[in-house]
Amino acid sequence: MALFDMPLEQLRTYTPEREEPARFDAFWRETLDLTRAFPLDPVLTPRRTPLDLFDVAEIGFSGFGGHRVGGWFIRPRDAAGPLPCVVRYLGYAMGRGFPHQWLAYPAAGCATLVMDTRGQGGGSGVPGHTPDPVGGSTPEVPGFLTRGLNSPEDYYYRRVYADAVRAVEAAAALPGVDPDRIVVAAGSQGGGVGLAVAGLVSPSLRAVILDLPSLILFRRATEISNVGSRAEIAEYLRTHRGRVEEVFEVLSYFDGVNFAARATVPAWFSAALMDQVCPPSTVFAAHNHYAGPRRIRVWPYNGHEGGGGEQEEANLALVRRLVLDGE
Repeated sequence: MALFDMPLEQLRTYTPEREEPARFDAFWRETLDLTRAFPLDPVLTPRRTPLDLFDVAEIGFSGFGGHRVGGWFIRPRDAAGPLPCVVRYLGYAMGRGFPHQWLAYPAAGCATLVMDTRGQGGGSGVPGHTPDPVGGSTPEVPGFLTRGLNSPEDYYYRRVYADAVRAVEAAAALPGVDPDRIVVAAGSQGGGVGLAVAGLVSPSLRAVILDLPSLILFRRATEISNVGSRAEIAEYLRTHRGRVEEVFEVLSYFDGVNFAARATVPAWFSAALMDQVCPPSTVFAAHNHYAGPRRIRVWPYNGHEGGGGEQEEANLALVRRLVLDGE
């Protein structure tokens, strides 16, 4: 790996002009209205596991289109009083996996809701259990970034972002959860989804932790790197040569910089200067456009692994200060 993007001094002030469609707010208002027309109906099904110190349940709730979205809800056993809840969104191609993979925040004293990403986790080694009932009837490159790319209404991430908003609402509705202490903590694709949620429902959140977030500055990401999921868009445009502007118009409805400009909840970002999957200029663009209080931690010699366990330890300490120690 090597440095390939802007120098850090430029990144700290990089605030590119946003490509924002005129109907951005109306589109998302209509999307969430359509989603909320279905009863949320969060259901917990207790699951027996070898984890004696934790209560584990499968969760199901209604996401976009009333489609049932699954995941895990885990809390420390015998914890007293309503608990803060950390909502987790997943990296690209991952599913919810297994309960023991999500014990960090429950071990620190929080409940955790892990949202399965619809349609993902089929062959990643981290299995998922939530289908995407919306069939693909338009050309697409294998993966998810070009699924339904013919219009904002059909685009795959419309459904994912709406599901993610409902996950926050489901967490707030669960027994034993304090709805005033909900934090989003996610990275990569999950960080991009979390950024969208921050822009859509900031008042519902205490904080967001966004490590190496994806789904930001789609055009720039495809132009400076051919690594990661955004390469699917470049591959699509290599064949569909006449659709370049049309495609980026659709993607502008899902671009993290546009959600960042609407987000007011405190946010903690991290970026890695050698990350070709989520180039640092895209992460800094979202950070620098972010409307609420924000901080960013930089890992100079790391790629998409970012700060790894060191970053996760810092995130755990941060969550403890924010929602357990009451700072």
